[in-house]
Amino acid sequence: MSVNRAALPAPLYTAEQTRVLDRTAIEQFSIPGIRLMQRAGHAVFAEILERFPGIRHLTILCGGGNNGGDGFVVARLARQRNLRVQVICVGGERFAERLQGEALQAWQELEAAAPGFECYHPGVELKGELLVDALLGTGLTGDVRGDYATLIRQINASHKPVFAVDIPSGLCADSGRILGCAVRARFTLSFIGLKRGLFTAQAVDCCGQILFDDLKVPDEVYDPIPVSAFRTTDEDLRECMPPRSRNSHKGRFGHLLVVGGNRGMGGAALLTAEAALRSGAGLVSLATRQEHVAASLCRCPEVMVHAVESGGQLPDLLEKADVIVIGPGLGQNAWAEQMLRAVLAAKKPLLVDADGLNLLCANGGFPFSGPERTIVTPHPGEAARILNCSVAELEADRFAAVERLQRRCGGAVVLKGAGSLVNAGEVSFLCDAGNPGMSVGGMGDLLSGICGALLAQGLSPEDAARIGVYIHATAADRVAAKRGEIGMLPSDLLVEIPGVINKVYE
Repeated sequence: MSVNRAALPAPLYTAEQTRVLDRTAIEQFSIPGIRLMQRAGHAVFAEILERFPGIRHLTILCGGGNNGGDGFVVARLARQRNLRVQVICVGGERFAERLQGEALQAWQELEAAAPGFECYHPGVELKGELLVDALLGTGLTGDVRGDYATLIRQINASHKPVFAVDIPSGLCADSGRILGCAVRARFTLSFIGLKRGLFTAQAVDCCGQILFDDLKVPDEVYDPIPVSAFRTTDEDLRECMPPRSRNSHKGRFGHLLVVGGNRGMGGAALLTAEAALRSGAGLVSLATRQEHVAASLCRCPEVMVHAVESGGQLPDLLEKADVIVIGPGLGQNAWAEQMLRAVLAAKKPLLVDADGLNLLCANGGFPFSGPERTIVTPHPGEAARILNCSVAELEADRFAAVERLQRRCGGAVVLKGAGSLVNAGEVSFLCDAGNPGMSVGGMGDLLSGICGALLAQGLSPEDAARIGVYIHATAADRVAAKRGEIGMLPSDLLVEIPGVINKVYE
């Protein structure tokens, strides 16, 4: 089979787009639907044997749709290998009578070759060492109810490993939202097109390791279908940051000015400035409060630190800068407002984060009327304020939210969080790197410095944002691999950032 065990494809699709891909393969390329179902079942079984080489007993949980049909194929293959197989079907005693199409055909093949199943009832024992989730597929829209909900809760309470077929049951394939309740899988094998909802919001706690199989459909099947979003990968980093000329000098890689670090918050702006240097900016200046100058010079003498106590002191610094980052540690007092007004008046390429966004919201600054080359990097709380909605409403569909944010703010928008999204007016980009260790103050300041540095080096706002998010998350994964997630500090990432960037040249 064509299971890709090395890397996932970059394109991501909605549930409807994957259904179109499936119909195209069947109708235009004459691949019978049952053949695709058989390939899916073979792919799942092959992965189970590889991931659980000593497995002897499976429990396969099947619904009444095509997802259940995939499960019937797995059951038949497992029984043919003389594994012990418990098949549990949801739908009552007349379950089989309601099956249609390919699912019915797969059921008939199972019953002819290796019959035996039981109807689900609350409290049924899940006997297998591994549970195979083939209950609900990508067509689910409303909350899970009835026996399906009861069984999903029982699956999760069993603490047994789960292998999800195409998508964990109960998860929205488009948004990653849990629809009432959802299976928590150790592995999820997605077919034909990667579902975009697998990689963001609540899905990151449900999918486990995501695998992919194209079911051997021809490449031409994908050509007419628009891509909903793209995962950012090493290849994107390689394309956006080619090797430097041997004749390089600091003037070729931009001068970034960081404005921030109000009283008691000097570390945030310094983290931003240092991250910018680690990301390749040629020159980095920091405009901050007088009391932070000495500490900044001690921490990172490569940053040119300037004491700025009023907006009137900024114009000379702004004139020398190619790109400005404002927001980290900025605060929301009169000093912060002066800084923001001066920065906006400069009309330079700009990244706005943290309190810069909060000040804009408080003063009616959205829709944002900044310079043409802008990046804004809100976390969900800041994004909800910009859109005048609740965080829960925003998180219910992050893809729709980032598109709304872009229309409101212009430029490139980074919606931070699990499965961070970037949108600059056309397609969205998703970063599936990163880990829970990043849940600590200062991580966003680091991201601002990385993205600002890339913007200063000539990348477009879209590329600076999506590549910056990827570098940031990948550096965090490197730290986690060495030390674990809990206790990770933003400053731990600083020494990893150059390694992430430079590894593409190795």
